[in-house]
Amino acid sequence: MGLPIAIKAAETGYNVYGFDNDEAKIRQLKFGVTPSPEIRKEHLLELQSQGKITFVSSLTTDLSIQIFVIAVPTPLDENHEPDLDMLELACKTISKHVKSGTLIINESTSFIGTLRNFIKPLIEENSGAINLQFAVAPERIDPGSDQWNIENTPRIISGLGQAAIDNAAEFYGSFCNKIHKVDKPEVAEAAKLIENTFRQVNIALVNEISEVANKYNFSLNDAIKAAATKPFGFMPFYPSIGVGGHCIPIDPSYLSYSAKAVNIETKFIGLANAINLSMPSKVVQRIESHMKSDLRGKHIQLAGIAYKPGVSDTRESPALELIKVLVLKGAQVSYHDPFVDKWDDFLSQPLRADIDLGLIITAHDQIDFSIWKTNGINVLDLSANSRNYGWPKFL
Repeated sequence: MGLPIAIKAAETGYNVYGFDNDEAKIRQLKFGVTPSPEIRKEHLLELQSQGKITFVSSLTTDLSIQIFVIAVPTPLDENHEPDLDMLELACKTISKHVKSGTLIINESTSFIGTLRNFIKPLIEENSGAINLQFAVAPERIDPGSDQWNIENTPRIISGLGQAAIDNAAEFYGSFCNKIHKVDKPEVAEAAKLIENTFRQVNIALVNEISEVANKYNFSLNDAIKAAATKPFGFMPFYPSIGVGGHCIPIDPSYLSYSAKAVNIETKFIGLANAINLSMPSKVVQRIESHMKSDLRGKHIQLAGIAYKPGVSDTRESPALELIKVLVLKGAQVSYHDPFVDKWDDFLSQPLRADIDLGLIITAHDQIDFSIWKTNGINVLDLSANSRNYGWPKFL
């Protein structure tokens, strides 16, 4: 999420350093190589040749930096609790290079109060600097989208003090069309968590109802499309094998953590997490019922294992858990994904005609299903959208 911001800032006229302690990643970026589909190699190389952006794996003391933008992953640990190790390391690195007046902006998603209670004291304690400015601008990016980008997606800005808010708004306003200021960083942090908790809860709702629809022998997808004809008071969400990516599976747990910190139990969030995490196993049970047999020895191929169409990102992808469950059931599993060459011990293979079952999971536009169609393959469409790929929706 940091790279698109770095590029936009460089295009606007800022002298940008893209820092990461992953030296292999920095080497790739220097050659213009990135997994982000919306970033062209030629453009990245051009910005570097013009001196507008420089990729580094270490920050030296001779650099004069006025603005730091923190854009590091904030995953969950094995106990489903916030893991701020990378955010802490970023803050400690920044603390070595700040001076009076430096603006530090956090884009990384975290619990409510992170800027005030975690980032600010950590940097001040390790730097000894005074009069630093702290702001928050939660990332909003839709990877692979042709509709939404850095420019036309409104950006929420807040900070600790009006100067920090105004200076952060000036920075983002140079390449974002709309800035929405809020007076407390906690409001901005909560807004980010609410956005994706809303999606998590609603996806869990339709996933739960899809089991009811299955018992009544119809696809909930069809019922949702019918409900979506109502021009007011309804927003369609489609059933799936679960949720993936760096936002929907993660952000609600950060909101739940924030609630627990003030002794409040978030029952909806806990239930939604449990429902969505259970979907791969439940879907496999429904597949067994559809096949009228167990899956031992069955050749099953998945179409798409990235968490969403058009990207290579497999973080938290429920397709990976689905593969594990199918393997435990004794199935012979393969997958095809034009964006993911390798996962675990699996390599992407072309769509095959010698399989017992095909599963559409993440229907990238680049996947040609004609071989399944011409060979009459038994296919179940598990994709979380309303598009028709030639087979009825299974969920």
